[in-house]
Amino acid sequence: MKGIYLVTDQKACLGKPLGSVVLDAVKAGVSCVQLREKTSSTRLFLNKALDLKSILEPAKIPLIINDRVDIALAVKAAGVHLGQSDMPYEHARRLLGPGAVIGLSVEIWEDVQKAQDLDVDYLGVSPVFATPTKTDTKTPWGLGGLEKIRAYSCHPLVAIGGLDASNIKETIKAGADSIAVVSAICSAEDSFDATRQLVSLFEKNHIPQERRS
Repeated sequence: MKGIYLVTDQKACLGKPLGSVVLDAVKAGVSCVQLREKTSSTRLFLNKALDLKSILEPAKIPLIINDRVDIALAVKAAGVHLGQSDMPYEHARRLLGPGAVIGLSVEIWEDVQKAQDLDVDYLGVSPVFATPTKTDTKTPWGLGGLEKIRAYSCHPLVAIGGLDASNIKETIKAGADSIAVVSAICSAEDSFDATRQLVSLFEKNHIPQERRS
């Protein structure tokens, strides 16, 4: 899991259709898209997931469903992203199978320690910086916290929370394998150009983990 990881937020799209924002991001080189719908009904969530899958599948970009294992199963998504209060990893893996992508949010150090023995595909370090798009999280990790997790964890790290073009370089240097953004793409005046800038910054600054000193 590496690259620019788009996490959707319909409200952050400022009136633009979610599908058009995602399509722009796909054309500009985003590596993964997570559909996050905290308040939608199951049917609306399902319909949005099907719409996004029709955009992402031809481009071979994985669709990750936030929280809802049932939605992931229904649309045959690439996988799910789980929070600490969602379905436990072991149950999600049993339902989704060995080939599914399963990411897990870590908000406190105990979460990181418990995840070490889990065969998750990545850890979502949440939040790195304070962000208005996620108000139910713990104290931000900061770059020092991200560095500490990188030194300890065996898993790829997806950084999320307050990330944009101004802080991608330092976040990658601190150990992020992937940069997850919400408003930096969803709220951008031109989501294609915004994504392209983020992708360019990532490619310029990312060093494979095995080459890090």
